[in-house]
Parts: sequence; structure tokens; C-alpha cells
Amino acid sequence: PRSTLFPYTTLFRSHIAIVARIQGMVVLQAIIGKDGAIQDLKVQSGHALLVNAALDAVRTWRYQPTLLNSEPVDVLTEIDVIFSLGE
Repeated sequence: PRSTLFPYTTLFRSHIAIVARIQGMVVLQAIIGKDGAIQDLKVQSGHALLVNAALDAVRTWRYQPTLLNSEPVDVLTEIDVIFSLGE
């Protein structure tokens, strides 16, 4: 089964990260609950100045519930949040 992400929020990084021109990826681990909500969000890796922005954004995300045999199930997943300067 695969989880489908509903439209999600724009990422806002800290002013310090922008001025320092920090970009990169934050890797998070989460459980997508039976209702599609993010639960038990943990940081696996990423720049310290980007982590809070990634956590704040992903906490607002909602997924379409994942079904297994027509029943909603919790899903453990890894989420990559990419911050780019967009040059």
C-alpha cells in the first residue's frame, strides 16, 4: 500500500538559514496514522537550522489513509524535506 499526500504547506525556513544561504535535506521518520495524520515525528538527519522548519511543516501535512485489505492501517515512513535556494 502507498500513502498519498494531500496538498501541503509551504516551507518557511529561519531568517538565519536564509541569510547564511543554507540549503539541503532534512530526513524525518513518521507514522502516518489510520486517519492520515502525522504521528511520532522524529528527525533522522539534517542541518540544525532547517530541522524546525521541516518539523513545523510536516506536522501540518495530511495523507489519504493507507488501506490494507480495505482497512486503514498505520504506516511507518521516511520523509525527505528538501530546502533549495532556487537559483
